[in-house]
Amino acid sequence: FSFRLFPLREHGMNWRARPLTCQEIQAFRKSKEVMDRFVRAYKLMLGFYGINLVNEETGELERAENWRERFENLNRFSHNNLRITRILKCLGEMGYEDYQVHLVKFFLTETLVEETLPNVKRSALDYFLFTVRNKEKRRELVHYAWQHFKPQSSFVWGPRDKLQKYR
Repeated sequence: FSFRLFPLREHGMNWRARPLTCQEIQAFRKSKEVMDRFVRAYKLMLGFYGINLVNEETGELERAENWRERFENLNRFSHNNLRITRILKCLGEMGYEDYQVHLVKFFLTETLVEETLPNVKRSALDYFLFTVRNKEKRRELVHYAWQHFKPQSSFVWGPRDKLQKYR
């Protein structure tokens, strides 16, 4: 069998890697060793993307020192967006829903506010955002995206009347 660093309950691009079962997910989540390795793998990938995990408890993130070089890589190679989507989905499977929220907000900020990752914007809005399992947090992120999207009138990820009323 071929295994992935961020396994899911669905098939990915590697046809030899089999999807996880619910029982395997539960076993992983109960193992401190497996979960510690998972967080180490997450930090490794974040580093590759130019991001640091500031707080393991909350999932808070910041740009790494080498962010300019790494963001250039993210902008140039769109296959990274598939990997990020996979990581986000896996974070949800492994019970790291707060990590999902911070990673999506990081990408929304970098694409919509800072405008450092223009080639990641579509994926952040079309895919990353909708991996967030917590409905209320996902709604907050959609509102955040709407607030910073330019032009706001072209935002199509929610009804404008509800977005304007959302608090």
